Amino acid sequence: MLAPFLIMLREGIEAALITGIIAAYLRQTGRSAWLPAVWVGVFLAVAVSLFIGAALQMVSAEFPQKMQELFEAAVGAIAVIVLTWMVFWMRRAAHSIKGVLHESIDTALATSSGAGWALIGMVFFAVAREGLESIFFLLAIFQQSTGPAAPLAALAGILVAIAIGFAIYAGGLRLNLRHFFRWTAVFILFVAAGILASVFGNLHEAGLWNSLQTPAYDLSLVLPTSSLLGSILSGILGYQENPTVGEVLAYLTFLATTLVLFLRPAKPQSVPAGVSEQTNVRA
Repeated sequence: MLAPFLIMLREGIEAALITGIIAAYLRQTGRSAWLPAVWVGVFLAVAVSLFIGAALQMVSAEFPQKMQELFEAAVGAIAVIVLTWMVFWMRRAAHSIKGVLHESIDTALATSSGAGWALIGMVFFAVAREGLESIFFLLAIFQQSTGPAAPLAALAGILVAIAIGFAIYAGGLRLNLRHFFRWTAVFILFVAAGILASVFGNLHEAGLWNSLQTPAYDLSLVLPTSSLLGSILSGILGYQENPTVGEVLAYLTFLATTLVLFLRPAKPQSVPAGVSEQTNVRA
C-alpha cells in the first residue's frame, strides 16, 4: 500500500523536522539542558494521538451498520479536510517555519517560572498536530482496506521518516524539501479525492445521500480492483471499478479545484540569508 507509506513518510518527516529544528536551536544557543523537555513533548503527543485513534476505532466497532457508515463518512470527511489543510499550510509556511519555531522557543524560555512546561507544550502541540492528521487519515484508509498491508505500510513510512529525520539532524543528509513536499502534496490531493468519493458512498449506505447514484461506468471486467493494477490504482489514486456519477463528480471537482490552487505560482517570498532549499536543520 503506497498511500499509507508515503503519507506517513511525509507526516513523519514534518514532525522530525520540527523536532530537529527545536533540538538543534537549543543546542546551538547553549540550552541543551532543555532537550529532555523536547522528548517529553514528543512522547506525550505520540501517546495522545495513539489513544485517540484507538478510542475512535473501539467506539466505532460498537455502532450498528448505518451508524457505522455515517461514522466512516465523518472520518473520511475530516481526513479530506485535514489532508487538504496540511498541503496548503505547508505550501504557505515552508519558508518561515524555522524562524517561527526559533521565536517560539525564545518566548517559551523567556521566563524562569514554567519555562519547561511552556517548551513541552510547544513541542506537544506541534507534533500532536501531525499525529492527529495521521490518525484521521489512517482511520479512513483502514476502513477501506482489509488485512495487514496498510498498517505495515504506515509503520514502514514512520520508520523511514525517523531514519531520515535523524540523518538530517545529525548532518549527514541534505534533502530538497521543497521538491519533496511539493510532489507528495500532489499525491496527497489524489488520495484525498479518493477518500472524498468514498464519503459519498458511505453517506448513501447510511441513507443520507441518494442523488446521482447512476453508475458512471463499469470497468469490473476490464480492470477490477481485485487485480494487482486495480488494487494499486485504488490505493494510490482512489480508483473504483464501478463508481456512481456523484462519486466521479466529487473526485473530479475536488481535484480540479485543489490542483489549480496548489500548482499556481506562489508569490515571491524573501528567504533569510543562509537558508537554502537543500535543507539541513543544523544550518
